[in-house]
Amino acid sequence: MILGSGFATFALSIAMVAAFVLGIFGIRLVMTGADRKRGLLMLGVGAVLVVNVLIWAWPMPALPAG
Repeated sequence: MILGSGFATFALSIAMVAAFVLGIFGIRLVMTGADRKRGLLMLGVGAVLVVNVLIWAWPMPALPAG
């Protein structure tokens, strides 16, 4: 994937901001004990977003010439 294009870079940036926010508020919910299940789900969704961004942004190996 070419990461120089406008929308792709914007979408990955928004996904990382969302993962960061989900992580902060997920930890907050888990630590306060207010709603532990939702906090753990928020942490899980944040982790999935980070893994998706890594998959999309990871450099692809060069194809052999020929």
